[in-house]
Amino acid sequence: MSQYEKAEIQCQDGYTLHAHFYSHQTTHAKSLPVLICPATGITKQFYHAYATWLAEQGHDVLVFDFRGIGDSLAGPLKKSKASIVQWGQLDIPAAIDTLLAKTTAQKVILLGHSAGGQLLGIVPNYEKVAKVVAVSGSTGHVKGLKGKTKLLAPVMFRGIFPLSRYTLGYGPTQAIGMGENLPKDVAKQWAQFCSKPGYVINAMGKTVFEDYHAEIDCPITVLWSSDDEIATEANVKDLLRLYPNATTEMIELKPKSYNHKAIGHMLMFKKSHQNLWPVIEQQLTV
Repeated sequence: MSQYEKAEIQCQDGYTLHAHFYSHQTTHAKSLPVLICPATGITKQFYHAYATWLAEQGHDVLVFDFRGIGDSLAGPLKKSKASIVQWGQLDIPAAIDTLLAKTTAQKVILLGHSAGGQLLGIVPNYEKVAKVVAVSGSTGHVKGLKGKTKLLAPVMFRGIFPLSRYTLGYGPTQAIGMGENLPKDVAKQWAQFCSKPGYVINAMGKTVFEDYHAEIDCPITVLWSSDDEIATEANVKDLLRLYPNATTEMIELKPKSYNHKAIGHMLMFKKSHQNLWPVIEQQLTV
């Protein structure tokens, strides 16, 4: 098992993020370094097994906690001013630069899980990303959801989050099995972004004033599962349409084809599903 190195990421606004760096465990590093950007409310530890495996395959890997989440939460959660927009405008850019400094590479491959793969259009140093591999990446538009999530999301977005913002001071996602509890503005923006098609596009002219979607021309590949209730085919297409000048690809994984009962939104990085890991890794080249 490879050992990771604890690292700190200094953002432009002075905020410090906490990260783990996994150095390649082969004679030479393979391709470009990989930046793992987590899903909403998911900590870097969730990706430890996969990051370790990637290092064993020859990749340099950096995975971090977004501000307000895990080790990157500074102070009480209810006092956190973190937002999804800050994740895209400040956290991801700083993580990119940190990984480049550590590896002396010119570009990174961004391996984003859910929200982690949905924000490149507001990342100022997007030109340092050679490729995006978005696992379960989509806009999460509520009308494109399926199953129980289609029923739960409106309750969470219109009821639980607005109420808890004033009663608890944060979004109580942990209680419903959806990762760490969220800073109130993360919860608020998540609800706003998913209420209409286009995700972060809904923040343009409000909290975001620099839009890079049309300027991005690096390849973008989305891997999603046929049983994913959030990253459905409709929502994956809704994400990729935002990048008119990028070469995009959609890869659908069917659980039965890999001898799984389910893959869903979260299981691709689990040890129980490690036969999917080479499928993801195969995309980590340009």
